[in-house]
Amino acid sequence: MTEIVRLALAEDIGSGDVTSRACVPESRMARGRFLAREPLVLAGTEMLREVYELRGGVDELKLLKHDGELCAEGELIATVRGRAITLLECERVALNFLQRLSGVASLARRFADAVAGTGCRVLDTRKTTPGMRLLEKAAAAAGGITNHRAGLYDAILIKNNHISAAGGVRPALEQARSSGLPIEIEVRTREELHEALACGADHLLLDNLTPGEAAEWIGEIAGRARVELSGGITLETVRAYALTGADFVSAGAITHSAPAMDLSFRLELL
Repeated sequence: MTEIVRLALAEDIGSGDVTSRACVPESRMARGRFLAREPLVLAGTEMLREVYELRGGVDELKLLKHDGELCAEGELIATVRGRAITLLECERVALNFLQRLSGVASLARRFADAVAGTGCRVLDTRKTTPGMRLLEKAAAAAGGITNHRAGLYDAILIKNNHISAAGGVRPALEQARSSGLPIEIEVRTREELHEALACGADHLLLDNLTPGEAAEWIGEIAGRARVELSGGITLETVRAYALTGADFVSAGAITHSAPAMDLSFRLELL
């Protein structure tokens, strides 16, 4: 987390905040307030400490709301007190993190609410902003969904190109088992489905099916494996997919298409 904050600050401040240093006395003290300007699910609050510490620190930072909490329009999220120049030069970076991550959390909450009561869990994906994956996945979890694998290193997900490269479903599964890692395999046809089940696959990925097709395939699987559905699943369709009997639905939109939420920072002199 520290490195991405350092990069963000360097990108914005560069050799110095020329406006603040030209207008504001070095010793002037101020207080800042972070406010929600629309209803949202909050995420990214811990980034604030990192932002200020990397610019020399502040006298006081109070978090009044925390990740995963609902915020109403106009609600106070945090206050900070310190040198006015420090607060000004950190303003945009702090807001960028809060707005982006709260956007992910807020969209995640909408997906979680959409499948409530179905017994199906929503997963995020690896379709994240480069360098921001762990932050965006933390925000998705704060919104109430379940994190899928963090990267290529912590679980095996055999997809269509892996099957082609391995020479088929059976050799892909047989070679993957030696890793000792959890294994999920994508099946594209009924033949691949039957072959995967015959090989003892216990976690299947069904991609780009309609809810009706997914329900048929899941009926055929009959509880012999856990099932994840993916492929263009939206807020409007996610409940229909969840009602097919799937264990999981995954939605890349939660991280790749979440709109930034509207937050503001208001500064006043002490």
